[in-house]
Amino acid sequence: MNEDLKYKVALSMLPNIGGILARNLVAYIGSAEGVFAQSAKALTKVPGIGEAYARQIKKNNVLPKAEKELEYIDKNGIDLHFYTDATYPRRLKGCIDAPLIIYTKGNMNLDTERVISIVGTRNATEYGRSIVENLCREFAKRKYNILIVSGLAYGIDVQAHRCALNYKLPTVGVIAHGLDTLYPAIHQQTAQKMLECGGIVTDFPSNTKIDPANFIKRNRIIAGLADATIVVESAQKGGSLITADIASSYHRDVFAFPGRAGDTYSKGCNLLIRNNGATLIEGINDLEYFMGWEKTDKVDAVQSSLFIDLNPDEQKVVDLLKAKGELFIDQISAEIKLPVSRVSAMLLNLEFKNLLTALPGKMYKLR
Repeated sequence: MNEDLKYKVALSMLPNIGGILARNLVAYIGSAEGVFAQSAKALTKVPGIGEAYARQIKKNNVLPKAEKELEYIDKNGIDLHFYTDATYPRRLKGCIDAPLIIYTKGNMNLDTERVISIVGTRNATEYGRSIVENLCREFAKRKYNILIVSGLAYGIDVQAHRCALNYKLPTVGVIAHGLDTLYPAIHQQTAQKMLECGGIVTDFPSNTKIDPANFIKRNRIIAGLADATIVVESAQKGGSLITADIASSYHRDVFAFPGRAGDTYSKGCNLLIRNNGATLIEGINDLEYFMGWEKTDKVDAVQSSLFIDLNPDEQKVVDLLKAKGELFIDQISAEIKLPVSRVSAMLLNLEFKNLLTALPGKMYKLR
């Protein structure tokens, strides 16, 4: 039994202690194990942890549950990613309410160069299904290194997964319960195929009761894993609109396909567009334009000529970002083996030279 993992899982299982409070605890105390070793009085010194929370942490016997969970994931080929692990997806790590732990099963790279979430109504029309089909076909045609994320629900979600599989694009489904079951069960065959090229992600342990509130909670992962969220069809109210709102709060791009006035399952998209909650797109050309994917050899040649004026350390940063895509400042620091303070100054200088763009969460990418 990995004792370190046991305490990490146990920390994630503490009732009423969400990701933000849990990260505060680890930051102030130093480790997940240390949280359980501290006295209630010591715990109250952590910001956000009052006497009630401190008593709750001391009284809750979650360690045996954590041991059982580790046994389950070991027997079933499930991977566990704590928020401080190098394997924790970098885009999700930049979200303020990111889960402490995610469980994954399959063959996936959550740090793929491009990640797009496709969401929509459970009552997909032929119009919505054809939009998803066309998007996936064009992604494959352009040979993008892209991951398609959705929620494995009825309608647009499962259409996104199935079309991705048809065009041999990796796809990940984010579920609202543990990996010991699948809801809806009718999508089991699709989920099984996804394990070969993508897989399943959740922040819920096994034996989690299927609860409607959990589906709203999982939407933050759908939004947080991706560079952009695309709403294909939605009624005036629905989970996909919640996902779009969460993505906006993370400063991620949100796009929506417009629908015919009066159509029930286009009202949500039209409302998003009207209220500036999403950018209107009509196909992949629009998406490429707004995401800045339209790079030509001429542009690359111009950028290369600009690199001549860089000092050796700045050139290392540029080469690294060119090879890896978007990176957090601490990742850049670790890769080029320079202190964060030095790297921060270089990044600012490169911004002034108009060579890179700063993203939310101290993440950077080349222009």
